[in-house]
Amino acid sequence: MNRAGLSKVEQLAQLIRQRNQVDAKIAALIGRPAMSGHIGEFVASHVFGIVLENSATNKGYDGRFASGPLADKTVNIKAYGKRENMLDINPAHIPDYFLVLTGPKSLPSKSIGAHRPWVISEVFLFNGRSLVDLLRARGTKIGIATSVPSSEWKTARIYPLSPTAILKLPDESVHLLNLFGPNEEQNG
Repeated sequence: MNRAGLSKVEQLAQLIRQRNQVDAKIAALIGRPAMSGHIGEFVASHVFGIVLENSATNKGYDGRFASGPLADKTVNIKAYGKRENMLDINPAHIPDYFLVLTGPKSLPSKSIGAHRPWVISEVFLFNGRSLVDLLRARGTKIGIATSVPSSEWKTARIYPLSPTAILKLPDESVHLLNLFGPNEEQNG
C-alpha cells in the first residue's frame, strides 16, 4: 500500500475512534445503540409522547401514544436520512400508525461521494390500515421499501405544519423538531 492510501486509512481510523466516542455518549443517553432507528424512536418518544416497548424487536410497532387524540394507539416509528417516498412495512403486523421522521426529499441516487446526515426535515403520520388498504388496492407490493405515492406523503405531513395534517403539533414539539433540522454545513 502506498503512503497516500495508508494516510487515508489512518485518518479513517482516527475519525472512527471519534465517532465511536460520540456513539457511546448517544447510546448512554438513549439507552440503546446509536443507530438511526433507535435515535428516531428516542426523539419521537419525547416529542410525541410515545411510550416505547421494552423490546426493540417488538413485531409491528415500537410503542403507543400516551395521551391526546391518539392515546393508546400503536405506532411504528421510522427514521430515514432522506425522503424517497419509500416506507418499510411488515404486512403481517400493521400498526395503528406509522410515524416517519425524514431528512430532505431526494430522488434515489448513488451513494458514492454522498453524505447523509441525521436530520429531521419533515415528519409524517400515516394511518396504518388505511395506507395498507390503499396500497393493496393499487396493487403495490408491500414489504421493505414499499413505494408510497407522493400524494399520500403530502397528506400525511405533520411537520412542517401542513393544512392537511391529521395531528396539530404544539409549539414545544415544533421547537424540539427544529433542533434536528438541517443546517448549511449539512446541506452539502
